[in-house]
Amino acid sequence: MASIALRCLGKARTASIPTTTRLVPGLLPASTVSSAPFSTASILAAAEKGKHNIAGKAKKNYKKKGAGTPTKAKTPGPGERKAFRKRIQLSNNNAIAVTGLGDLTSESLALEESKGTVLGVPDRVVDQLRTVEAFRPTQSWNLFRRPHVLVRSESVELGKMMERAKKERTTLKLVVSGSKVTGKTTMLLQAMAHAFLNKWIVVNIPEAFQLTNGNTDYAPVPDTEPAQFCHPSYTLKLLQSIAKANADVLSALPVTKDYSNISHLAHLGHEPTLADLAGSCRELEFAWPTLVALWSELTTVRGRPPILFALDGLPFIMRNSAYHDTAFNPIHAHDLSTIRLFTDAISGKTAFPNGAAVIASTGGNDNVNIPSLDLVISQLDAGAKGEEIPQPDPYERRYDDRVFDVLKNAQLLKLEGVTKDEARALMEYWAASGVFLDTVTEPAVSTKWTLGGHGILGEMERVTFRNMRC
Repeated sequence: MASIALRCLGKARTASIPTTTRLVPGLLPASTVSSAPFSTASILAAAEKGKHNIAGKAKKNYKKKGAGTPTKAKTPGPGERKAFRKRIQLSNNNAIAVTGLGDLTSESLALEESKGTVLGVPDRVVDQLRTVEAFRPTQSWNLFRRPHVLVRSESVELGKMMERAKKERTTLKLVVSGSKVTGKTTMLLQAMAHAFLNKWIVVNIPEAFQLTNGNTDYAPVPDTEPAQFCHPSYTLKLLQSIAKANADVLSALPVTKDYSNISHLAHLGHEPTLADLAGSCRELEFAWPTLVALWSELTTVRGRPPILFALDGLPFIMRNSAYHDTAFNPIHAHDLSTIRLFTDAISGKTAFPNGAAVIASTGGNDNVNIPSLDLVISQLDAGAKGEEIPQPDPYERRYDDRVFDVLKNAQLLKLEGVTKDEARALMEYWAASGVFLDTVTEPAVSTKWTLGGHGILGEMERVTFRNMRC
């Protein structure tokens, strides 16, 4: 009975051991291994099951195909980046509206009483200034309810010179110079505002480097010796800005010459005005001839309004440009036709029978080293102060005689810091607009004036608006 029981127990044990299990030799007989059933499910399940496994449906730690793929951002369209970079905001509805301040009038910049005051720019003039691109994205217009300007002593001096040129029918040839962020571009803006208020004809080249950096299309001008080159796209844009900004004045001036034999001007019709002439161009190839015809009408006919010709970035047009002629020789900036208009005007080659003001700005912002221009400006500055005229460096080989010929008859208006009275007027305007939260006291004015490099406008704005500009 004992042997039968042991035999049955041995069969029960071997029945649960699968053939896939590795057996130690000598423990079980070979007959027992051959009679075991073939089953691995229970063993594999036991091997996979651990103390960290949770019973139930396993969760997936990945997403379905395509669900986790990042969405591709929309590529900006042509010109979108440039438009965003150059956007200009001239009004801020969150700013406090400042009351009690007057607006610029036709006489404001020529009156001594205007010194040290902050005056608003009329809305109509704001639209005209925007058309000629007088505003800059780096300026702080977006912090205030509407544009205002500080009338400083140099502004009154400039206004008087413009009125003198208008009265005596002479040409004011002026270079506005100064160190960084002293307000040179704002001074040009005030000159253009004064011209618009007095019904002048305003022509502005806002960024001169666009005409010399090689990024604007250009083409040779036929029948010119030495060869000149024009910018068709830029010239068309300039024509459109002249026609739009000066529409009221140009629409009252009739065309005095016969253009019926010129194909692109034959459609002007009966008794056309200068507004019709300026706005008649629609094709790039006719832009430069149309500008020449308009310029001839403005500079040869008497009894018409004076002209303000402004340019910002004088150093860029006093050297070789990035363009090349057919022989791949560099083209001097004075051989570019649009720049030639300005250089002929500021040098005195172009006569203005009705008076004119030709104003160019230069300074530390341009970061361009032109030895000839630096020498001319130092000579103009010394001549204005009655000091000894600096002489050319005999070891300097980069002097350009064309620069001396253009600027030798010009005047210099040098901008530095504002006075403390002018700084106080400006800070009171900031406080009234809600961007300067401290009380405007003498210590506060003195602190900002000193931290701003003794009244440098851009530096004063920087230390005041450093937490507000975006």
